[in-house]
Amino acid sequence: MGRVFVAVGYEEPGEHLSGVNLAAAVQAVSLMQDLVVQYLRANQYEAATVPQELTPEQTIAWINRYAEAGDVAIQLQISSAINPNLRGTRLYYITANDQRRAQADQLLQTLLRRAPQILSQGVKPDTVCSLGYAAFCRQLVIPALVLNIGYMTNPEDYQILQAQRQDVALGIAEGLALWSRSVAGTAALNPVPTYPAININLNGALVYGEGIIANGNFYIPMDLVDQLGIDLPLDASIRRLSYRNIVYVRAIDLREFNLSLHPDKDSHTLILRSMPIAYPGQLDRIMGRGSASEVQLLMFLKSHNSEGFTPFVELPKLYREEAAIEGVNADIAFAQMCVETDFLRFDRLMKPEQYNFAGLGGIGDAPEGASFRDARIGVRAQIQHLKAYASTEPLVQESVDSRFRFVRRGVAPLLDQLSGRWSADRHYGDKIKAVLRLLYESAGFL
Repeated sequence: MGRVFVAVGYEEPGEHLSGVNLAAAVQAVSLMQDLVVQYLRANQYEAATVPQELTPEQTIAWINRYAEAGDVAIQLQISSAINPNLRGTRLYYITANDQRRAQADQLLQTLLRRAPQILSQGVKPDTVCSLGYAAFCRQLVIPALVLNIGYMTNPEDYQILQAQRQDVALGIAEGLALWSRSVAGTAALNPVPTYPAININLNGALVYGEGIIANGNFYIPMDLVDQLGIDLPLDASIRRLSYRNIVYVRAIDLREFNLSLHPDKDSHTLILRSMPIAYPGQLDRIMGRGSASEVQLLMFLKSHNSEGFTPFVELPKLYREEAAIEGVNADIAFAQMCVETDFLRFDRLMKPEQYNFAGLGGIGDAPEGASFRDARIGVRAQIQHLKAYASTEPLVQESVDSRFRFVRRGVAPLLDQLSGRWSADRHYGDKIKAVLRLLYESAGFL
């Protein structure tokens, strides 16, 4: 029987997280880790407790150092949110891996049978994470899942985690036991694995050279990666595999290089699409033209918040119009709005009636930030603030951004340069780019 590695993870503390909430989250997830490991060991499973003092990078390196074929790993997290209404449990798996998705679903259903009081958000591909990927799922050499047990900032979730902790831990342990048995059994049957071949379709045409499926993940030949002009770094974030004297690269890792993948199971084909030449730098440069249409923006927003978007159905039109006037990329501004408002869910401080779609600060000591008279003016202020950071050109329209004059003009022409400036979050630009990729995939650009 293989080992089960149980790790814990924490979100970086945000401005909304008080020290009390953070301490409570750390304690809750630590207790959950201990209980899960105890239950596994009591039932004769070999469970490894990953040291909690390790950083996320050190956690991955620690597991990879000791992991062997047949082992599995899970990271337990307890989330936080400014919006106290957000709640529920969800499991993240590596995108485009049907095998891992099925394993995640089995684990979640086992947990829910033990703790039916939990609200389930289902299993999710890791591309919907705030950064567009979960490093724990991607960078481990063994099968891995990330379990967000609930929200410490939601009273109902907090009560369940306190009162039903043992039931929740037992459900997780039973799910891990089932998963461990299935993975260990597969490893025992295939000591020298063989991988099924797949066809590769690139931008509508079949390409020479077969790909493979290894451990549920799609891999493509390194030669094809070179032909695409992608310069891959030699680090742990890019998984390579040697098979029958050919080097393969895990396809999902290429998503960060503006390459999308869509498995077609019926034809055993991996459909790849690269960003056309018309869009170079689209994911980075704030000044420029957006590519998504009004309908594409609207459908994207609706798919992420089918109810909350209703009062703001004109937003896609407003973003395209206001951004075009000032020469700002409308897609970037729209994606920033999705990040700042959580797809128009807002929070306890920022209210929809403020029409502040980008967390703009106001003048004075108002804790809720700036307010605007209508949606168009709110969008205009965001566009002008982006232009202040990204360009030295004068505004076309009269300024409605009260903090425009405080910005050093042109200091941040690229998205990553907004991190630490627009937001204290060092991953702020990455989060906006993650939403952009989802938008372009939904629109068919990627």
